[in-house]
Amino acid sequence: MDVGSQNAYPSCSLSNFAAHEFVIDGVRCASMEGFLQSLKFSNPDMQEHVCSLIGIAAKRAGKGKNWQKKQTLYWRGEKIGRRSKEYQDLLDRAYLALFQNQGFRCALRAAGNATFTHSVGKRKEGETVLTIQEFCHRLNWLRDMLPSAEADSVEAVKKLW
Repeated sequence: MDVGSQNAYPSCSLSNFAAHEFVIDGVRCASMEGFLQSLKFSNPDMQEHVCSLIGIAAKRAGKGKNWQKKQTLYWRGEKIGRRSKEYQDLLDRAYLALFQNQGFRCALRAAGNATFTHSVGKRKEGETVLTIQEFCHRLNWLRDMLPSAEADSVEAVKKLW
């Protein structure tokens, strides 16, 4: 399944451009693209603004930011090296936060056992804030969590009765 905003469901709903709200470190993100593009800004207020954007508006906000030369990104006023474990951990936390969004989980479930691809993505870490491999790996990782997450949700509902 080629994940992309212009493709049919569930592909379009798994795209970082999709309007799936989540919260990370107290910051409300309207889409994963907003979060990812916000990492290019050192100013926390500007990051929060970019996190509020969806789709192409988020992509455009980060366009032209020259982070590649120093390979430095930012979160909440802190510098993060693009190739660092700290950066990968931040991506994991962001995708786990996104996983709390029911619409995103429904799209993951609807994808079934499809093999994820991302033809519009880039492969080199130094050129993008999220490579094809990083993206598809996280989609697989979260999809693998679906059965246990759904079981936990069922148990939580049963406790309410």
